[in-house]
Amino acid sequence: MNPVTETPVMKTPATSDRYVVPGWFTRRVFNPIVAVLARRGISVRGSSELSVLGRTSGEWRRVPVNPLDFEGSRYLVAPRGTTQWVRNLRAAGHGQLRVGRRTVPFNAAEVSDADKVAILRAYLKHWKFEVNVFFDGVGPDAPDEQLLSIAPNHPVFRIVTMMCG
Repeated sequence: MNPVTETPVMKTPATSDRYVVPGWFTRRVFNPIVAVLARRGISVRGSSELSVLGRTSGEWRRVPVNPLDFEGSRYLVAPRGTTQWVRNLRAAGHGQLRVGRRTVPFNAAEVSDADKVAILRAYLKHWKFEVNVFFDGVGPDAPDEQLLSIAPNHPVFRIVTMMCG
């Protein structure tokens, strides 16, 4: 944990799922920069802007995310745990990924903990420099058992692209 940018792990009262609250730097500087870049068509190592309907407001909520292409599918991994975008995506079941003018609508299928090990390993290999702090010291070279033990802390969704036309 970086004490300047992140706050301690918190449990949400409704679900008791793990959630790492973003610090002021992430909320006010980093995420807005990545989101603006994505809207302008500049993806940082594959980052996109996720739009998902708010579960109570019904309004579109946007946040930068790091999709993972793995074994012919695309995934969204929540390194911070049960974030608001995770809760909204669970409720809505669909969203949009945007880079520049290209917006891709999708349905989301949550992946079971038992099926997350290889996905988490690939995610950590690709995004470790940015997200390692959220995985409790578990890295991409960890044994399967260790990745399986942290799987409940990191929701994963398989993106199923909607056919338009």
